[in-house]
Parts: sequence; C-alpha cells; structure tokens
Amino acid sequence: MCLIVVALRAHPRYPLVLLANRDEAYARPAHGAQRWVDAPHVFGGRDLEKGGTWLAVVPGPERRIAAVTNVRHPTARRVGLSRGALVRAALDGALPEGDALDAYPAFNLLAGSETHLEYRNEEGAREVLRPGLHGLSNARIDVPWPKVERARASLERLLGAATLDFEAAFALLHEREEAPEARLPDTGVPKELELRLSPAFIAMPGYGTRASTVVAFDRDGCIRFAERTFGEGGAPIGQVEATL
Repeated sequence: MCLIVVALRAHPRYPLVLLANRDEAYARPAHGAQRWVDAPHVFGGRDLEKGGTWLAVVPGPERRIAAVTNVRHPTARRVGLSRGALVRAALDGALPEGDALDAYPAFNLLAGSETHLEYRNEEGAREVLRPGLHGLSNARIDVPWPKVERARASLERLLGAATLDFEAAFALLHEREEAPEARLPDTGVPKELELRLSPAFIAMPGYGTRASTVVAFDRDGCIRFAERTFGEGGAPIGQVEATL
C-alpha cells in the first residue's frame, strides 16, 4: 500500500473515511476483497504469496480497520517477515510489541477504529491520530509528499457533501499527475524513477497500482467498502462493492 488518506471524525455521517492505493509488482499473486475463508470476521484483499493483507476491516459492533505501507528510504530495513501479517495481527488485537518488531521490514501501520485510530512503525513510534485529515505514503505519517498533499486536499473537498461520492473518491485515487521535479522526495532511487512513482496511481512496466479502495464507516453502524483492482498497465480487472 503506497497511498492512504484518512478523514477521522471529520464528517457528520462518516466518522471514518479511508482511501488507499496498493502499489505492487503485477506478478505477485493476490485476490481482491472478500471474507477470508480461514478468518470469516476479516474482509479485505489477500496477498497469496505470504498470506497477509495490505488493508482489511472487521465489521460488527467494534468495527475495526488496519492498513500498511512500506517505507522507501536508503536506510530503511528491507528484509524480514511479511508486513501484511501485521494487518491481520492488528485486527485480532495481537500486534507484536517492542523487540518483536525487529523481525519486520520498515513499515507504517494504521490500525483501530473511528474512536481510536493509531499509527505505528518498526521504530516503536506510536501515535493516536487526532480528529481531522491525515495522509501517508512511503515516508512517515503526515509527511507532505506531493501525492499525499493532493489526495488530502481532494478528500477535504469531498467531505463538503452530505454523502460520500465514491466515484469522485476513486477519481482522486486514480490521478496520474506527476509531481513537480523540485518537490520530489529523495528516497534513494534515481530521479527518473522517483518521478514515475510520484502520482497517486502508478502504471509502470511490471509494477503499479494493483488495488484502489474506498472505505467509509457509516454512523448507521455499517462499513461501506468498495475496491477496484488492476493489472499490467493499469488495466481494470475487478470490482467489489460491499455493505458490511
């Protein structure tokens, strides 16, 4: 997952809105959002290589959500257990603590509910998010990468309506505008690659945005979950809409 924007208690109908893009190699096997056969309380996509997920929810009275991104930085730890396991662990209330996090590559994790949403990372950082809008890519929480700032501003405009426009939310996630070169982050990759990774939606040979997801916790107690999945070149390959 390489872009997440969140509106926490910032809309009268939706106490939590989360929009996210998962960027990954097209060859890595995965399935789209559904209830997990081995854990029916979990709804989300699944990485078929390691068994974890990049984003999932647990419906019900204590509805919960968790999502993860990696970290792109020259000093970031790149080896270890699958980050996707952290999402499942967070949803089950079994997130590793302390030195156990050393087993994972560098990560950013959002986990919780509309009443208590936390940011965590492998360095032991732990922050309860305040009400308002937050953004996350492959740096740390609320680091103002251009794609994060644009997505957060677009989400703020969407929140001006009485109901969430899911089509407009997907349009936000599918923006392909590259960032100005002067504003590109320095993550240790060549400048040309940095530029191609700068849009919200990525479509490169062999690598790109595999899933776009819009999640809204409704005040009526439901979770409204919509996902669109993509293959090589950004070609649409699937769509899921669910009220949980």
